[in-house]
Amino acid sequence: MTATMKRLFPLLLLTLIMLACGGGEETVSEAPGETPAVAAAQDIDVKKIWKIRCIACHGLYGDMGTNGAANLQESTRDLAYRVNIITNGSENGVMTPFKDILSPEEIEAMAKYTMTFNENL
Repeated sequence: MTATMKRLFPLLLLTLIMLACGGGEETVSEAPGETPAVAAAQDIDVKKIWKIRCIACHGLYGDMGTNGAANLQESTRDLAYRVNIITNGSENGVMTPFKDILSPEEIEAMAKYTMTFNENL
């Protein structure tokens, strides 16, 4: 096994474990009279999404920095910037775009959640 493979193996293993433990897509059921956006916003489990989609690069506390991921404990970026990055990914390709994976409501909820890692904001 090469040195690169030895470094990436734990990340790959963690990713496979996370996918096996709940990486499937979920549907949101609407209550009578609610719009899909309202129903979705009420049912978003950001911690679950974080564990499935984000923890491999950002870590449990937002400071792992795997593969060049931003340290969210030090980031002072505003909500609009974070929504854009989560939606479209980063220009350098380090951050994966999630516009085809998460709903706009989930993206906004995740952006707000990332701000909780930096208590100085």
